[in-house]
Amino acid sequence: MASADPTAASYDRVAAEYTANIADELAGKPLDRALLLAFAEQAGAVGPICDMGCGPGHVAAFLASAGAQAEGVDLSPGMVDQARQRFPSIPFRQGDMRSPDLADASLGGIAAFYSIIHLAPEDLLPTFATWHRALRPGGLALVAFHIGADVLHLDRWWEQPVDLDFHFLAMEDVAERLRQAGFSIAATIQRAPYAGVEHPSQRGYVLARRDA
Repeated sequence: MASADPTAASYDRVAAEYTANIADELAGKPLDRALLLAFAEQAGAVGPICDMGCGPGHVAAFLASAGAQAEGVDLSPGMVDQARQRFPSIPFRQGDMRSPDLADASLGGIAAFYSIIHLAPEDLLPTFATWHRALRPGGLALVAFHIGADVLHLDRWWEQPVDLDFHFLAMEDVAERLRQAGFSIAATIQRAPYAGVEHPSQRGYVLARRDA
């Protein structure tokens, strides 16, 4: 059955192409790898880590390889299928990061690498509040996103019809929504794009902690 949500349906259509073209991206992103290693160590010491908007599962797999107990959630059933095929030892399931059906205080960490860019700006705060409830005290959220103020719309991707909005975000706006949701901000980082590896946009990372 086709997904009713346009974002999920779009990623269903390009799941195989996305996996073939992007699933090995961490090999060319040394800062991302370093941040995820540190995140796996810190958050993994508190509890399991959920990769929100996991796509084909490569971030969850990297966290697992670093010793964390990792799992993944994605809106697209097609992406979940790709992740399960590639990493059968990691639990992946279909779900919405805005309401991911997680028990309170059940996680040590939430990673969201370039997945909040598909949320409408008004959805950021309630989504972060949901994540805050799902984290144990001392748990961490690590979000990565494109920096800017634009909304990039795609109606074709890898020769497939899609209906996708990519929201570029201001660092302080993301950090402030996390604060409003109850987090304290542990770190913010901005970097230039890796030429030839990714879309040529500035990248932002916010590491946030649930203190109590």
